[in-house]
Amino acid sequence: MAEGCIFCRILRGEVKGEVLYNDGQAFVIRDIRPRAPVHLLIIPVQHFTYLTYLNQATEPMVGHLFTVAEEMAKREGLGANGYRLVMNQGKDSGQEVAHLHLHLLGGKHLGTMG
Repeated sequence: MAEGCIFCRILRGEVKGEVLYNDGQAFVIRDIRPRAPVHLLIIPVQHFTYLTYLNQATEPMVGHLFTVAEEMAKREGLGANGYRLVMNQGKDSGQEVAHLHLHLLGGKHLGTMG
């Protein structure tokens, strides 16, 4: 975990944040500025800044984020109508926190991207 990272600080309990799920590999919180009725962040416990720092050894962790996303989608009742998963890479993509994370969005028609 990184000292100044807001996600790491939430996980350590230093900053208030409702952790909806934590299995020791990944944890889930609600986005504080939701873009949809359901907007969750699926975050690896191990601090990774960007996708560019990942390698073959970290593939299981990235895959686990998607497994957790599916579970959270079911818990939030999104399975029937669908949901969107988004992972931003770097500042030009809109990544605001330098800790790799996956956005789970749903609860309304999201339209097309582009």
